[in-house]
Amino acid sequence: MSIKHPLGDTPRPGHEFATLAGGCFWCLEAVYEEVQGVVDVESGYAGGQVPNPTYRQVCDGTTGHAEVVRIEFDPARVSYRELLEIFFAIVDPTTRNRQGNDVGTQYRSAIYTHSEEQRRIAQDTIAEAAPHYAAPIVTEVEPAPAYYRAEDYHQEYFRHNPAQGYCMFVVAPKVEKFRKTFAAKRKRT
Repeated sequence: MSIKHPLGDTPRPGHEFATLAGGCFWCLEAVYEEVQGVVDVESGYAGGQVPNPTYRQVCDGTTGHAEVVRIEFDPARVSYRELLEIFFAIVDPTTRNRQGNDVGTQYRSAIYTHSEEQRRIAQDTIAEAAPHYAAPIVTEVEPAPAYYRAEDYHQEYFRHNPAQGYCMFVVAPKVEKFRKTFAAKRKRT
């Protein structure tokens, strides 16, 4: 069974949450773990009607939940807009309920906002990104629903399983694209 975020629904003082859905949460988590100003990234589920869903239930597509990442970030070091610019660089916001070969409502593209300012920034970022795509952007923008942390084995999945097939062929290319496109935004190791 999944659990709610250990910090509850409140980030640390001076920090904010960003909750994003864009296909498999392993991809998003692997990228955002490398972003300067990101304090924590968790894989989880949001946007559905079943409390405390399991991975199997979400994969069945009957819970209404999307695979999401909840990002805790320091807005003094990375802006919400910058997080969204990274998001639009690594997901396909023009495919409904799909990212590559991952198909189903659990793989939808969505921005779940935690404030009116985040909603405004999300709408503005979509409007600015739209001319760069041949098809319309279908990314949903909605107030952040209940969030449920995914099972422990999903957390830091790419870091712990880089040789797994999906990680090598789907996650790794997104991480590499981030590293090349946003080199200045990468955490220094």
